[in-house]
Amino acid sequence: MSDRRLSLSRVLRALRARYGEPRPPVSTDPFQLILWEQVAYLAPDERRQEAFEALRTRVGLAPAGIAAAPAATLAAVARIGGAIAAGSRAGRMRRSAQMVLARWHGDLRGALALPTEKARRALAAFPMIGEPGADKILVFAGTAPLVPLDSNGLRVLQRLGMAPASADYRRDYRAAREALAAQAPRTRRARSAAYFLLREHGQRTCRRSVPQCTLCPLQRGCPTGRAVRRGEAPSLA
Repeated sequence: MSDRRLSLSRVLRALRARYGEPRPPVSTDPFQLILWEQVAYLAPDERRQEAFEALRTRVGLAPAGIAAAPAATLAAVARIGGAIAAGSRAGRMRRSAQMVLARWHGDLRGALALPTEKARRALAAFPMIGEPGADKILVFAGTAPLVPLDSNGLRVLQRLGMAPASADYRRDYRAAREALAAQAPRTRRARSAAYFLLREHGQRTCRRSVPQCTLCPLQRGCPTGRAVRRGEAPSLA
């Protein structure tokens, strides 16, 4: 990028050229996407995928099967996704299945038919999901015109000057969502790709404590990258 004017579409084009086209989400079913979040914790995607496939094989991914599964089986699957709080995560999967059965007649896709704000609240109520996770599900599983962000993607946008940064993560997340609303890609596939591209860039290049600015395709349009080019100590917000 040769100038300082950045738009989301330009950022995504640069990231796609650097990292390639990302894989699609593991599912477009909202309950399965909740299980994907709960089955692992602080684990790389490969390990999360392993745990998710173990859940699919040993128990199934339907709410009724999760709700009826032995606690030991769910805990064993959760441990594949990491030893931290495996029993608690197993309990959260069961609780989520019970919520779907009780409130959504066994099919969480009904939540996607609600207005966006109501759907967001309904999904955020599930354990380990919260507002950013709900937005991600709304995009992966539905048609919400949003750009979902994890902490890596949010950091990228903040360093690029496309979203405000403060000590309040929740406020910053909402502000970024608002700032990007008019620039959200038009299709679900493109919005999902935006999430994965920004996430990958934050993980691999625009790291929290040691950003690899000299390797970044966005350096010329990034205040942090320009500071590095001038030999200055960059802001690492």
